[in-house]
Formats: sequence, C-alpha cells, structure tokens
Amino acid sequence: MSKKIPPSADLESLKIGRQIRDLRKAKGVTLIDMAERINRSVGYVSQVERGVSSLPIPILQSICKVLDVQLSWFFHTDLEMPIDEINHIVRSEARRSLNFAGTGIREELLSPRLSGQLQMILTTFAPGSGTKSRERKGEEGGLLQSGTLEIGIGDKSFVLKAGDSFVLNGDDPHWVRNPSKTEDAVVVWTIADGGY
Repeated sequence: MSKKIPPSADLESLKIGRQIRDLRKAKGVTLIDMAERINRSVGYVSQVERGVSSLPIPILQSICKVLDVQLSWFFHTDLEMPIDEINHIVRSEARRSLNFAGTGIREELLSPRLSGQLQMILTTFAPGSGTKSRERKGEEGGLLQSGTLEIGIGDKSFVLKAGDSFVLNGDDPHWVRNPSKTEDAVVVWTIADGGY
C-alpha cells in the first residue's frame, strides 16, 4: 500500500522534509532529540519531515545546526551543468532553489558552489511575507531588485524601493518583510563567510 501525499503538502516541502528525515536518521538524531534542540514539539518536527507543516527560515537554520550542514545543503536543481561551468557559472534555468512552505519565501542559489567564503542568493518575498528578528555572524548585504522591502535593524526600520541596497551585520537583530499587498519583493543577497 503506497502512502498518499497530504493535499496540504507541496512537492518542495515534501522533498525538504524527506531530506531532513534521512539526514537526521543517518546522523543518529531521534525525533525527540531534534525537537528539544530546536525548541519545538515532536509533532511539529514529524509534520515538517512529512512536508505538511510550514518551515520558516530560522527553524530550518536551527535544524541545520543540529544536523551539522549549511542551509545551502537543502538547495537543489534537477539540471546538470557542463563540467567546465560547475565552479564558475550558474545558468538561470539551472539555479538551485528552495521554497519555504507556508512562509511566502522562495530562495534561489546564485553562487555556483554550495560552500565557500561568499554566497549569493535571490530571495522572493510574496506580499506580506517576511522574516522574524534574528542575528547572524558575519555580514550580509542586498540589492532590492523589484518591489518594496521594509528592514528592521535594532530598534529602527527602513523602507526600501527597487534599486536601493543595504548591509547588515551580526551586531544588531534584524528582520525583513514585504509590506506590499499585491507585489513580490525580490532581493539579491550577498552573504560573506558562507554562514547563511
């Protein structure tokens, strides 16, 4: 008897959930251990692994810490690149992508390698979506390619329009959100030290 994919689970969520489950089992981490280490319930972790629960970026980052992988490990593409382009070129049709189910956020890896000192990521924020306040080590910056983006840094917030750029560091908590009700916000990020 084959298992049916729950209607609420999209294919991307299912792929990520299976990757988390397989990697968790390979590293000998139990559901209970994972839940405790990311400060969530066992039921929630199980739902993430089955692709039926939303997976915000900060929680996926916490899972990455437990599993000792970078967030970029979850980016994937179905296309193979020519061998001489692998470390240098990323064709638009072959970008590794990651959808964060239930968050309205989609990310595409613009860097040719999954590791290294520098990563570039294209993030699309659906209307009303965004991230919660967080800190990270190292610097990151971005260019708002289209739409409107609100950024909170410490106790201040700023509204950016297409063409504006910004830099964030780990000293102050920060958050970003798309305040528009109708238009996506598209950001090209540059992240130093590969610590995303």
